Amino acid sequence: MRLLFPLLLALALPVHAQHNHHGAAAPATTAAPLSDGLVKKVDKAAGEVVIQHGQLDSIGMPPMTMAFGVADKTWLDRLKPGDKIRFAAEMKGSTPVVSRYELAK
Repeated sequence: MRLLFPLLLALALPVHAQHNHHGAAAPATTAAPLSDGLVKKVDKAAGEVVIQHGQLDSIGMPPMTMAFGVADKTWLDRLKPGDKIRFAAEMKGSTPVVSRYELAK
């Protein structure tokens, strides 16, 4: 019995972590590591952000400057050229997408 509670707790935490504070399921991609990037351009019409970045192991990209789609189009209203960010990238079909980001400190 002493080991049962920690085991149940360990199994329950990942389920709890997949929901945001609004109760909606979070994307399963939150496990992708954060990488450093510099926003070079925000193209709202195309729904893309151009980021200069280092090696992105999560999608197998070497350092370069490239366009990414975004998981949430409202991010295009918040990001601006010159922003230093940490972001997670994943592939959605053949399109690289920023699945989450935070402003770098």
